Amino acid sequence: MEPPETREDARTDIRRAPAGARRDAPRGLTAHARRLLDAVERLVGGLATALLAFAGLVWLVLVALTCLIGVGLLLAPTVPRVVRSVAERERDRLSRWGPEIVRLGPAPDGVRAALADRAVRREVGWLLVHSTLGLFLSLSGLTMVANSVQDVTYPLWWRMLPPDDATPGLVFWDVHAPGGVLAVALFGVGLAVCFLLLGPGMAWAQAWPGRRLLAPTADMDLSLRIAQLSATRAAALDAHAAELRRIERSLHDGAQNRLVAVTVLLGAARRALAQNRPGAEDMLERAQETAEQALAELRTVVRSILPPVLADRGLADALAGLAANCGVPCRVDVDALGRCAASIEATAYFVSAEALTNISRHSRARHATVTVRRAGGRLSLRIEDDGVGGADERHGSGLTGMRSRIEAHDGRLTLTSPPGGPTTLDVELPCGS
Repeated sequence: MEPPETREDARTDIRRAPAGARRDAPRGLTAHARRLLDAVERLVGGLATALLAFAGLVWLVLVALTCLIGVGLLLAPTVPRVVRSVAERERDRLSRWGPEIVRLGPAPDGVRAALADRAVRREVGWLLVHSTLGLFLSLSGLTMVANSVQDVTYPLWWRMLPPDDATPGLVFWDVHAPGGVLAVALFGVGLAVCFLLLGPGMAWAQAWPGRRLLAPTADMDLSLRIAQLSATRAAALDAHAAELRRIERSLHDGAQNRLVAVTVLLGAARRALAQNRPGAEDMLERAQETAEQALAELRTVVRSILPPVLADRGLADALAGLAANCGVPCRVDVDALGRCAASIEATAYFVSAEALTNISRHSRARHATVTVRRAGGRLSLRIEDDGVGGADERHGSGLTGMRSRIEAHDGRLTLTSPPGGPTTLDVELPCGS
């Protein structure tokens, strides 16, 4: 997986844009369709948590009412646990669609401790909003989608309906003639256009209270941040130790063994020359070949530590070499980057190398793309392929090591790989302003 020193390869298309000139643009109908599908999926997921929130709200109200007769006092300790359980579901859902919201763990024991906990009070506020406004937004958006599909396809099956029940859901006129059927189809197109305009906004509005109220409070966020930094520091030390072990194994199993063989061959050749026996020249030739192989392996180990092309030419040319050596056609799209810290460039390089290796071996993709942007003190790296998808950190494939390397720099890795594809790997690394 080592890059060649040249970028001359027909499969690699490298485009550099002037600083600030190129921005990711919507990709036509495919991009719009994906946005709409994302909006539908978010509304469906939001409907599930909104129904849970509504059930939690009902339970909270019942416990509050029964407290008037004393029975609810026995049930009151269950309320914080119910609220926390529903809120954790929403945190998980929001983390799948954007920046991670850290789970807070079990709710405080006891009603007084829960009332004194600011996070629980914020969760109760979210419960009130999500069980009402969130439920309304989900039902409205999904009803719009369902009725638009029904109305657009209505001309295909309206004749199978009984004459006295031929009017679809949201239509407010009687349908008894082809002209009315065409009007229903046009009405469905109008609903589809409304969802096209309003759907993503409805999904955002539904998620916004959760991102505001379910995020950790300032003091808790600091504690979580300290714990996260301790974990990433430990992961960085583990990754460093694993890298040292890998280099040691490479030197021990490869170059060292070949150098031992060179020593043995040279000793045998020296004795053969001293005794004027034939074969000394062949032994010297074999020793030279073995020394050259050892030198090549040493060069490979050095390049695996920090490729010379990365230090000499920068990240863009290093990625070009990786793309040229990839097993599938790969395009590299790099904005005008400038130079980042050597450790950041090395991390981006090795993450790209590992990802492209996985694509070549496992994805069955026909095309891959590596996109690099730098904005706001962050280096963004996106690696996409049109393969079969299904990548999972729990099943190996080097993703765990990639995440450890990235988080050691306070970066973020997001993997989207549904079964059937496509697979998208998004990496953000701090690189200064």
